[in-house]
Amino acid sequence: MPELPEVEAAAVRLRSIILGRTLLTLAAHHPSQRRQLPPHAIRRASGQSVVRVERRGKHQLIHLIDGGLLHIHFRMNGDWEFTRVSEPLPRFARVTFDLDDGARISLTDSRALCTVRYYASGRPPVLALGPEADNPALTGGAVRLSLAAKRGPIKTALLDQRVLAGIGNIYASEALWRARISPSAVAGALSLAQVKRLLTGLRAGLADGVRNAGHYRTGGRVTPFKVYDREDEPCNRCGKKIKRIVQAGRSTYYCAHCQR
Repeated sequence: MPELPEVEAAAVRLRSIILGRTLLTLAAHHPSQRRQLPPHAIRRASGQSVVRVERRGKHQLIHLIDGGLLHIHFRMNGDWEFTRVSEPLPRFARVTFDLDDGARISLTDSRALCTVRYYASGRPPVLALGPEADNPALTGGAVRLSLAAKRGPIKTALLDQRVLAGIGNIYASEALWRARISPSAVAGALSLAQVKRLLTGLRAGLADGVRNAGHYRTGGRVTPFKVYDREDEPCNRCGKKIKRIVQAGRSTYYCAHCQR
């Protein structure tokens, strides 16, 4: 699933194509997307120009000139594909936006789990998200307060978007390795010093993800992750083997020697 760096990269690409353009036509090409984006919503959004593209956590918001917006979530493997209206639709196009300059933006998703919903002016979506994980103004004290009532492991707590927006399985593991914190440590029991290290680790991991944001789309990175998907490979810090455990149904990668 794309996380904050990958969704940010996607939003930047989308912004470069759609900002200031008019949505001539919208179309939903799969039954699940037609349920989320019915004909009356398509009529409301068609003919509107785009004034802003915003990322919030793993969500993207296309703001329209009349105050309405389109809320997009990639889910497991959605992504943008940019073509021209004269070209055939991409194979897994689920929703398309045809622009006034002849460009076509397709939301592609082989699993058809992605979502696009329209919200009228004055009725924005309720996203129930915590602060942005990469916000430089976010403090260790604020994060510790959000974690205070969490009695489960810190790795699982980090996946709760109400704690921090944009963190998923990959960057939770990466941040905990950087902070030298065990993924099984009780979230609410972390000291302020540990939470500050965790916040530093999150920022470093996310910055690394932004620099190498092609991972989600291409399956490769310029440099490998520190621990994610590296089971039995040597830790870059101590040389011991990276281990994998399952937490809340998700794979967690960590170094048992560094993250005690």
